[in-house]
Amino acid sequence: MNSIKDKDLPDNYSANPALQVCADTNQPTIDLTIPIEHAGLRLDQALAKLLPNWSRNRLQTWITEQRITLDGQAATTKQKVWGNERIQIIPQEIVTESVHTAEDIKLDMIYEDDAIIVINKPVGMVVHPGNGNWQGTMLNALLHHTPTLAHIPRAGIVHRLDKETSGLLVVAKTLEAQTSLVRQLQAHSVKREYLALVLGEIECSGCVDAAIGRHPTQRTKMAVSMKGKPARTHYYPMEHFIGCTLLQCNLETGRTHQIRVHMQSIGHPLVGDPVYGGKPKKTQQEVGQLLINFPRQALHAQKLALNHPQTKQLMQWESILPSDLHQLIESLRTYA
Repeated sequence: MNSIKDKDLPDNYSANPALQVCADTNQPTIDLTIPIEHAGLRLDQALAKLLPNWSRNRLQTWITEQRITLDGQAATTKQKVWGNERIQIIPQEIVTESVHTAEDIKLDMIYEDDAIIVINKPVGMVVHPGNGNWQGTMLNALLHHTPTLAHIPRAGIVHRLDKETSGLLVVAKTLEAQTSLVRQLQAHSVKREYLALVLGEIECSGCVDAAIGRHPTQRTKMAVSMKGKPARTHYYPMEHFIGCTLLQCNLETGRTHQIRVHMQSIGHPLVGDPVYGGKPKKTQQEVGQLLINFPRQALHAQKLALNHPQTKQLMQWESILPSDLHQLIESLRTYA
């Protein structure tokens, strides 16, 4: 076997695993030995501890697909290990679906290195193809900018913004970086701060802690639901206008339409929201028309902070308001 350069090894490897190339198949393999301290664990549990940059689901899938051998024999997910077993793993090369073609679309990239890209997404851009939007998406643009992303699930996209929501999101350029970012999102250590203009007056800060799931009758919508997944949104009033309030919203979780659903659930839907919105109340006619005429949900992902997948250092970025939301706020200030 021929060793691969150390830079290709995932971070935080334990038990001296080695990434090599199998002479028979010419595929990269990970070779390691189970340490004694993991004796008694199931194989998938031990591997999850030894290979923290790979999700347990992915490791379990590889076991099922017989990509993992234990002392030269095909492994099973539930078998236990007792220490000193020799493990060989042939990682699966996951290729982004061929329907996702590369397109020369300009992206506003505010940061890029060997591991991640931070993008300031404009209003109107779909992040991932689907539901009739198969072209012109951020994923199509990413495949053109970095062709190697075709070998990363979802071209490295680890979280999304709605089509009409603007602002910051991060993309992984390697499988190891993607695994690190996904785990940070699961641990709620990625900090995401939004600006949201909502209807009505909110005087005090608060938190909406309410599970979100698919709407029981309108399947294209989300709703607060006891059967949904846990969701928590913190909000802080930043500025008051006639008939509406500018909020800072911080997410602990990242459910679909989370801020939009949570704000609607407390009686303060986002200005311009075509799905969860409402009508302005008790406002001057001119202000009411401004709010009614705003063509999209008034939501912007303003700040993003995370630990870099390679250096582990905290990094953070900030994005200015897009012109349409900036102009709306400036107009509201003239009346306030």
